[in-house]
Amino acid sequence: MRPDVTHPRPTLDSVAARAGVSRQTVSNVLNLPHLVRAETARRVSAAIAELGYRPHRAAQQLRTRRSRLLGLRVELSAGDKVFDRFLHALTEAADLRGYRVMLYTAGDDEAEIAAYTELRGRWDIDGVVLTTTHPGDRRTAHLAGAGLPCVTFGRPWDDSDHHPWVDVDGAAGTAEATRHLVGAGRRRIAFLGWPAGSAVGDDRLAGWAAAVAAAGLPAPEPGRSVNDPQEARRAADALLDTVRPDAVVCASDLLALGVLSALTARGRIAGRDVAVTGFDDTDIAALVGLSSVAQPLSEVASECARLVTELVEDPRRADTPERLLLAPRLVVRDSSSGPP
Repeated sequence: MRPDVTHPRPTLDSVAARAGVSRQTVSNVLNLPHLVRAETARRVSAAIAELGYRPHRAAQQLRTRRSRLLGLRVELSAGDKVFDRFLHALTEAADLRGYRVMLYTAGDDEAEIAAYTELRGRWDIDGVVLTTTHPGDRRTAHLAGAGLPCVTFGRPWDDSDHHPWVDVDGAAGTAEATRHLVGAGRRRIAFLGWPAGSAVGDDRLAGWAAAVAAAGLPAPEPGRSVNDPQEARRAADALLDTVRPDAVVCASDLLALGVLSALTARGRIAGRDVAVTGFDDTDIAALVGLSSVAQPLSEVASECARLVTELVEDPRRADTPERLLLAPRLVVRDSSSGPP
């Protein structure tokens, strides 16, 4: 019978020996990474991964005066699970950096701003990740004034460009979808979007408009609907009756489901009679064969975690906030791949 073998728990010193650096350098990589050269940090990180070293968080908190907690407001899901996927990816990305995500709720922006005082006073959170940016958004200005680091998933839609942000280029996504339809021989390409004034929706509308103009095609009056398949079906019926399109670019997968429902009720087939594209590449898009623009949510989450933790660990980065606009990609399925 083999005797039990107890492996000693890796220590700061064993990591330093494996990486060929000093104990202080390992500590800097964990707590003050901006002080360490990139190549040295990579070598130390590799040694940490190889040895399975886990720093003692309580001791770190005492040394650094940080909780290593990031706040994130829970958003009501519209049924597309985009926020759920982002939350899962952000939690994983934060964990890789030694942070945890604390969830909180708020009925609106004012309630969220009021919640920051408790989050900081009671839980001593180090930073905040914000979503659902919009014109007139006061949250980032409040956090900047309070000295609480934040990053937004979503660009600012006015002049509040004083913080790091990560966003997905919605206009590029709908433009790619429209060019795909033009290349497939479609010539009456309609758009079904959200009510006017929705910053993200207006951005996606702009990509479609630019692409049909570049192709020398007419741009019919867009259809409008809230992000609900039943409401979208009514809006789709109106488009089908008035515009008589041979393709419809939609601002979301939920809107596209409304179009698919309207086509089915008329005995028409998506992809053959009318091509349809959505946006967000949700699970249901794959299930029903809907072509859709996929957001790189894992990359968005990883960059959000990086930017906010770097700001926590080096407040000087607030002087030159980083902004990232990431490109989506079109996933082509049956709903847009048939003959015109």
